[in-house]
Amino acid sequence: MILFLAGTSDARALAIELQQTGYPVLATVVTESAAKSLIEANIETHIGRLTAEDMAQFIQSKNLQAVVDASHPFAEEASNNALEGARLASVPYIRYERESQQFENDKLILVRDYEEAANLAAEKRGVIMLTTGSKTLGTFTEKLLDLEGTRVIARMLPRLDNMEKCAELGVEQKNIVAIQGPFSKELNIALYKQYGVTLMITKESGKVGSVDEKLTAALECGIETIMIARPKVAYENVHSTFIDVIQALQTQLSQI
Repeated sequence: MILFLAGTSDARALAIELQQTGYPVLATVVTESAAKSLIEANIETHIGRLTAEDMAQFIQSKNLQAVVDASHPFAEEASNNALEGARLASVPYIRYERESQQFENDKLILVRDYEEAANLAAEKRGVIMLTTGSKTLGTFTEKLLDLEGTRVIARMLPRLDNMEKCAELGVEQKNIVAIQGPFSKELNIALYKQYGVTLMITKESGKVGSVDEKLTAALECGIETIMIARPKVAYENVHSTFIDVIQALQTQLSQI
C-alpha cells in the first residue's frame, strides 16, 4: 500500500489510476471535502495534518511501501513533511508536480511570494480580486483593507471556515465570492466585469489549477495580474505525468 498526499482534482485522478494499476492507496488530506471525493472513489482516506514524524509512524505502523506526494504546488509544508517522513521511515518518495506554465505579457508581473504581492498591490490600489485562497488572506487584508481607493474582493471556496476567516479579517460579505472551480474563461470575465476588477492576484498553480483561464480572461479585459511563483522545495524524484509516476514507483519498489 502507498501513502498518498492528495487534495486536488488531478491528485484524485492519479490515486484512482494507481489503484487500477495494482497499487492500493492510503490517501491523506486536510479537509472533509477533499476526503469525500476520494472516499466516493473507494480510496481509503485519512483526514488531518501530519507532521514528518506522524508520517513516518504512519508508514511504519501500516507497513506502507512508498510515499507519492501529489499535494498542491503551494502546499510546501506538506511536501517537506512527506520528504522527511519518507526518509525517517526509509521508503521511496515520488513527487507528482503539475507541469509549470510560462506566461509572457506586459500586464503580468511575477513575484516571489505573498508578501511581495501584497506590497505591490498596495502600490497599485484599485479593485483587487484575490484568487489565492484563505490561508494567506491576512497578508493581503493587513496591507490593503484600509487603503483609500481600494476594494478587496476575496474569491475562495464556499467553506464555513473561510467565511469565518473573512469575517475575522474584516472582509465584508459583499466583497466575498464563495464559489468552487474550476472556472471557464467566460465566467472569469463575467466576474471581473461584475466587480469592476482592475488588478487580479493569483498563484502559479498550473493548468489543472485553471491559472490559464484566470489569466487569459484578465488579459482580455486589460486587467493587470500579479502572479505568485511556486515555492522552492528541494523535491526528489519529480514527475509531471501519471505514467511517469507509475513507472518510477515500479522501479523504486522493484529495488526494495
